[in-house]
Amino acid sequence: MNTSITRGAGTDAAFTLVMNPLAERGAAWSDAQNAILSDDGLALARETISGWPGYAPTPLVALPGLAAQTGVAQLHYKDEGGRFGLGSFKALGGAYAVARLLAKQLSGALGREVTLDEVTNKAFPEEAAQITVCCATDGNHGRSVAWGAQNFGCNCVIFIHATVSEARKTAIEAYGAQVRRCEGNYDDSVREAQRMATENGWFVVSDTSYEGYMEIPRDVMQGYEVMAAEAFDALNAAPTHIFLQTGVGGMAAAVAGLAVRRWGAARPVIVLCDPDQSACWLESYRAGAPTAVTGDLDTLMAGLACGEVSALAWEVLRVHGDAVIALTDAAAISAMRLLARPETDTPIAAGESAVAGLAGLIAVSGDEDARAALGLDGTSRVVVFGTEGDTDAALYKELVGATAEAVRSGTA
Repeated sequence: MNTSITRGAGTDAAFTLVMNPLAERGAAWSDAQNAILSDDGLALARETISGWPGYAPTPLVALPGLAAQTGVAQLHYKDEGGRFGLGSFKALGGAYAVARLLAKQLSGALGREVTLDEVTNKAFPEEAAQITVCCATDGNHGRSVAWGAQNFGCNCVIFIHATVSEARKTAIEAYGAQVRRCEGNYDDSVREAQRMATENGWFVVSDTSYEGYMEIPRDVMQGYEVMAAEAFDALNAAPTHIFLQTGVGGMAAAVAGLAVRRWGAARPVIVLCDPDQSACWLESYRAGAPTAVTGDLDTLMAGLACGEVSALAWEVLRVHGDAVIALTDAAAISAMRLLARPETDTPIAAGESAVAGLAGLIAVSGDEDARAALGLDGTSRVVVFGTEGDTDAALYKELVGATAEAVRSGTA
């Protein structure tokens, strides 16, 4: 039976927890899933990305004070705020997919295999300059694709929807991309990017997948697994629970996929966390099938404002995701402030789309029924992924009441 718990309806602390009726804790990693994410694919992504200038593993920060507050034994936070200077884990996915795309297209044009090293080193600048990549974005993915295009020498057009901030638009343009604003929500901008790519012979580099478009999102997700591998390698013991924010689900599926391949039937409990205004994973688990949500999807957690789950992510999280929590924007703001001014832990500057996983843990930590449903107790070892820093610096200061620089220096 599908377990559902709703608490605090109409309040800032409201949450809904839905258990996934299709989850199979002991399920093996299938051939179909291995065609999406694999150890060989991770090895190639890790070798390539670690060779880029400026690469360094991001920190995995222990938060013992917050662990005690939430009634768990350990809590670790993977802080992606410093990733390649882009402020987000998205640098791992979009840019890697651009590199893979260019290698394939240049190989076809030149009649010989072009390596990823040659792409990174701009070995064929004239040929690369004939290629245009594009995507839709809420901000961070577009910045990554634009950064990759600039680094590897191709052209880039980025589509943003109505509610993406001007600061995020400007940040994308700083990497040389042309940015076009569309009417509607994120899913509308995805469709517009595909339409214009088809019309102009461009290549869509999207972090979501849909019928007829699967290859490039696989590369995006495989890049994301580098983040998961860094985190897992830094742990002294396997986590019992991982709380993961979901937009289309690519990041969550990448982390879950590596957890399954690494720990098998002993994998952690995988808990997804949706904004309540764009809770497509919650509705999909309720229905037992991918289910879109509509409307303006207007959540402060802009990077998670997605109404349709990724088909590839569903293939993974259909059985390897255990539950989903829908949360308010207020819960995200509270988590940002808690990280910025902790009582005892290291201060962390986390953007509004970075904290849904942590906010999910905080929301359920005081509810006995939710804790029981998730098997969360005083022995639990929890990992969350802080997927961005202050990618909109002005908004961060408005929400937290201090700049990220002040937070990191401990003067906030």
